[in-house]
Amino acid sequence: MAVFVALGAFLMTLFGGWTAQRVTDRRHLVLGLAGGLMLGVVGLDLLPEAMRAAGEEIFGVPQALLLFVGGFLVAHLVERLLAVRQASHGADPKESEALDGHDSHAHARVPQVGLTAAAAMVGHSLMDGIALGAAFQVGGGMGAAVALAVVAHDFADGFNTYTLTSLYGNDRRKALTMLVADAVAPVVGAASTLLFTLPEELLGSYLGFFGGALLYLAAAEILPEAHHEHPARSTVLCTIAGAAFIWLVVGIAG
Repeated sequence: MAVFVALGAFLMTLFGGWTAQRVTDRRHLVLGLAGGLMLGVVGLDLLPEAMRAAGEEIFGVPQALLLFVGGFLVAHLVERLLAVRQASHGADPKESEALDGHDSHAHARVPQVGLTAAAAMVGHSLMDGIALGAAFQVGGGMGAAVALAVVAHDFADGFNTYTLTSLYGNDRRKALTMLVADAVAPVVGAASTLLFTLPEELLGSYLGFFGGALLYLAAAEILPEAHHEHPARSTVLCTIAGAAFIWLVVGIAG
């Protein structure tokens, strides 16, 4: 049953990526919506689940929150290292100068950052499939609730995977490749649960870490880029709509 439901997630992911691809003439709106979707997924879906599953405290702080901060810092470090590496291997001087300043538009063109971020989305989708299979192992009711959440927010995953890959200067072929990988991942994850059972604490730790990385991409990259050339009110409304959509999904699933 879990594998069958994961096929729905596969189709929803492809639909999300197709939507992102079709609205390139409204790029600032796409990025604003993507930022809102990512913010909603982190704050309303990933982090609460991580706190529930991995809530043990380490030196007075919940483990999930420590990993959340760690994910944010790792994402920041990876992006900076890749940006500096590109600048030291023949990047445009003006672009290198911008890297040392505050122009996020310049360092948003580091292709490796986009591929790394998209790979993280693929890993997240794989874990979605594993979580789906684990939920059906617990019972039909739990499986149905998780299935609704996974299928619905995989639209956001596909949308964000395509957007993240293309935003950082990767061509359409690479963006589509990452989109297909993201779509296949939950099916593979769900099928893998026929062979093993994932400890709940490990799943919660992963969700906390990934949530921090995703929040960094949304707050430090996607949203500033959305407002770089089009600081329009409509962009802000798209961001709010993206977060509200995830709230709706979480509410229905709960």
